[in-house]
Amino acid sequence: MSGWLQNWLARHRHPASLALHAIGIPLTIGALVLAGVQLAKGQWPLWWRPTALFTGGYLLQWIGHCIEGNDMGEVVLLKRWLGQPYVAIAPRYDSSHGEPLEPSSPEG
Repeated sequence: MSGWLQNWLARHRHPASLALHAIGIPLTIGALVLAGVQLAKGQWPLWWRPTALFTGGYLLQWIGHCIEGNDMGEVVLLKRWLGQPYVAIAPRYDSSHGEPLEPSSPEG
């Protein structure tokens, strides 16, 4: 498996996040394709269609990262460039196994 794919899978472990990304990524890519087709055909008055697809797809991915508990890739990149702290992989996941960490129980 490529390093990029391993990194992506490490950042998207929650099943709901994966499901939202499985819908959101194709919508976002489809929006870009649709925008290109519409521009080529001179259908710019229909600008709202690719805009709605792109916004909806990106929103689904954002919700996935809220559930996951980490920053979106674009945000990580921007924060890294600005020297700001970021959350690449959700703290609740063990970086070596990818299994959710069990909450610690109070000792009594």
